[in-house]
Amino acid sequence: MHIRTSLRAALAGAALFAFAGTAAAVDWRGWNIHPEGYPNTVAMEQFAEEVAEKTEGRINPTVYNGGVLGAQPDAIEQTRNGALDFANFNMGPMGPIVPATNVLSLPFLFDSVEHMHKVMDGEIGQRFSDALSEYGLVALSWFDSGSRSFYNTKKPIKTPQDVEGLKIRVMNNDLYVQMVDALGGNATPMAYGEVFQSLKTGVIDGAENNYPSFESSNHYEAAKYYSITDHLIIPECLCIAKASWDELTPQDQEIVRQAAVRAAETQRQLWAERSKASREKVEAAGVIVNEVEDKAMFQAAMQPLYETFVQENPDLEPLIMAIRETK
Repeated sequence: MHIRTSLRAALAGAALFAFAGTAAAVDWRGWNIHPEGYPNTVAMEQFAEEVAEKTEGRINPTVYNGGVLGAQPDAIEQTRNGALDFANFNMGPMGPIVPATNVLSLPFLFDSVEHMHKVMDGEIGQRFSDALSEYGLVALSWFDSGSRSFYNTKKPIKTPQDVEGLKIRVMNNDLYVQMVDALGGNATPMAYGEVFQSLKTGVIDGAENNYPSFESSNHYEAAKYYSITDHLIIPECLCIAKASWDELTPQDQEIVRQAAVRAAETQRQLWAERSKASREKVEAAGVIVNEVEDKAMFQAAMQPLYETFVQENPDLEPLIMAIRETK
């Protein structure tokens, strides 16, 4: 009887241990707006695989691509409240929620993509991470989203006057509305998924984005004029819900952070390759690409926007100056 009792106790203990191990594992849901094969998608899936492997299954992330879990504004809220665990967010639509990130949406803020990398990978990037954490998000690394330029169905854009009267889709942020308005266009905030049909039916005349998005969304099939203004260089984050982050042990936090940094390295490399390939593809399809020779005219048109922004956000002026002074 004693042996049987001991055996039953041992088996019960083993079962309890196995159950506890299973209970400790968590499934993470991740949001991504981009399609399969896109640089961001490859990087996000790399992140998920590395986290699962290096935590030995304690965390099992799954990335849901193509925006199937909703548009970005909805996904931001879901991540903030913990319904989603991680995501790749563009900082553009983040502005209405996290005011400090509006700085990153100021036109012609960065001199180049390389300048943006240097800023976001350093102390200034950490300031933005701190601002996000106050709103339920932890930014672990920064992705590229290239430089954004205008494209439309009507004509090349060479001067600000060429924007006058055009209906231009913008992301959901008042700064982008002000940007297009300052050029004489009619800004139309619209979900990304609605742009292609709106271009085809004439609801809008154009939009603004980078080469990979212009190509992968098939917008180039409707809008045959792409004008390189490079007016916006907006970083993206690989963000974790603060609620999910706070549940991790310090050991797993470090694993997740390092996986996010490596994912950003992969994304940036693939992004540079994809940008080149996307430009070649749209030009081969008949898109007329023109370099804007005098960007100073566009920059001058943004001066009132900057003045208004600083008047309304005087506390953010030092941040703007710090970015511009970073070399």
